Amino acid sequence: MTKNVTALTIEAETQLSPENQAYFQKCRDKLGMVPNVLAAYSFNDAKLTTFAQMYNDLMLADSSLSKLEREMIAVAVSSVNHCYYCLTAHGAAVRQLSGDPALGEVLVMNYRAADLEPKQKAMLDFAVKLTETPDRIEEADRQALRDVGFTDRDIWDIAAVTSFFNMSNRMASAVDMRPNEEYHAMAR
Repeated sequence: MTKNVTALTIEAETQLSPENQAYFQKCRDKLGMVPNVLAAYSFNDAKLTTFAQMYNDLMLADSSLSKLEREMIAVAVSSVNHCYYCLTAHGAAVRQLSGDPALGEVLVMNYRAADLEPKQKAMLDFAVKLTETPDRIEEADRQALRDVGFTDRDIWDIAAVTSFFNMSNRMASAVDMRPNEEYHAMAR
């Protein structure tokens, strides 16, 4: 594990599987780095595999939600949770996918100040409510998403991405996970 990726010192239990070694090489080839979140999980091959599979399924697999919309959810949720790692990494992804550095910045600070389409605003309103007061989600909240054109399958995907980033934000905060320095300069 890279020095100072987290505040914890955990000895690696196993060597990475050939699949995860190839995954890390793919990250180096595509991104020029291995994201620190993956390095943080690499002390245990099974945990790394589970985390990466869930992330890749939610963020990269087929969905009616665009990759940008999924990244926007990650940033809005991470903003509520004040997750330094995810705000930095996913703010960079929003900048890159949107081609708009200002959008990445405003979503980090307050998505309500962004010039969003009504559909995107409704999506982020739902994600933030699910983050702040999950016990208050009710049928009217799901209906508000349907009213702007989301299907029930889309609502599932919005909820799944939101839930994943709430978990990730809490892990990152608990272990003081640090973002790769490269994220700060991306797509600016």
